[in-house]
Amino acid sequence: MSKQSWSIIIFCFNEVGTVEQVVKKTMETLEQMGVETFEVLLVDDGSTDGSREVANNLPDVFPHLRLLYHPENLGIGSALRTGYAEAQYENVCAVPADGQFDLNELLPFTEIPERRIISFYRKENTTYSFFRNSLSKANKQLNLWLNGFELKDVNWVKIYKGAAIKEMNLEIESSLVESEICAKFIFKGYEVLEVESKYLQRISGVSKGASFKIVKQAFIDTLFLSRVLARFKKNQRNSSHFS
Repeated sequence: MSKQSWSIIIFCFNEVGTVEQVVKKTMETLEQMGVETFEVLLVDDGSTDGSREVANNLPDVFPHLRLLYHPENLGIGSALRTGYAEAQYENVCAVPADGQFDLNELLPFTEIPERRIISFYRKENTTYSFFRNSLSKANKQLNLWLNGFELKDVNWVKIYKGAAIKEMNLEIESSLVESEICAKFIFKGYEVLEVESKYLQRISGVSKGASFKIVKQAFIDTLFLSRVLARFKKNQRNSSHFS
């Protein structure tokens, strides 16, 4: 049995074909891990395809499930921030409702040391278009050049310490919020364990990660992120100086 508690966030936008399956698999995985204290947060980011109607019936079957709804589509960054803000327990992990993350990969990580984060990375994104892969590479390079950190796949699944996230005063609204979180953890001296991950084929729905709206916001936030991190590092140094 795990002595640590878990919050797993499932972020969803128009995944009617997979959302119930992912919720069920998440519950089964937590049971296999021997986790006694846990919650599963389903964040629906303004779905219009029937995902919300499916989700409404799930708490009757899965009593540890909490439903969080955005009235309109705000983007993956807002969905993640909602989940992180609402998560109550020690270990926090956000997974997509599209079923492309293999939840069995969480099984070896029942107990997470206090100052460690787990960063899963996709070795091959064979289902991504050339454009989507190029965006991922550009994001990785910009994080290194502008923000001073390097991870193999900053936009894939992570396991964080929930209390530490809540202390970070997150500012980024787009999917680059993951870059903000990782950069802040790394600056604070957390150890990052990078773990190779499968990238499962979609069985339903379409990818939403490379729309013009998302790409435009990510570009703007890349510049904003540099200022956010500079301010964070300055505050951390000042706090250390006066402590």
